[in-house]
Amino acid sequence: MEYLVTMTTKVPEGTSAQDVDAVRAREAEHTRELAAQGRVLRLWRPPLAPGEWRTIGLFTADDAEDLERTLASMPLRVWRTDEPVPLGPHGNDPGRGTVATAAGEDEYLVTFTVQTPFDADTAAVERMDAQEAGRARELAGQGNLIRLWTLPGKGRNLGLWQAPDADTMDSVLRSLPMTAAGWLTVETVPLTRHPSDPGA
Repeated sequence: MEYLVTMTTKVPEGTSAQDVDAVRAREAEHTRELAAQGRVLRLWRPPLAPGEWRTIGLFTADDAEDLERTLASMPLRVWRTDEPVPLGPHGNDPGRGTVATAAGEDEYLVTFTVQTPFDADTAAVERMDAQEAGRARELAGQGNLIRLWTLPGKGRNLGLWQAPDADTMDSVLRSLPMTAAGWLTVETVPLTRHPSDPGA
């Protein structure tokens, strides 16, 4: 099973720079080990305010307890809080390793919330689902859609996307049939690659 984990680190006041560097070095080494085991798939940094230290990670684990053992084994956990979100399979997901991350492309996490009109009948919903699936295949083929998952809660999904810039990403999202029809709301988070990202 895959999980998206937001990791927020707060170094205690008075901790020396030497101690911080030592823990970060151990963290980087252990992350390489976890990546080799297939437990850490990707690491990114979201936009940060001054003084913030956050990482978003894509992990695999058998279940929540197995994930917790992995997170607890990481050296930075002594200063860190973790917020895991389970990711479910999505029918339009291209699949892990199908779409390569491209050098020079920016990556984005996009949360989608589907809001089906109350007066849409079953046939209309099926047509829209089919159009959305077809467009997702096209965008995966073009290298824009990397992964797609379901999130906890009705009608919520998460996508990992790439594009040369934010304007292109916005155009790609507006090309989705559900977006054009007003059935989707989206929240986009631009990402930068973490120095320990296994996908780099």
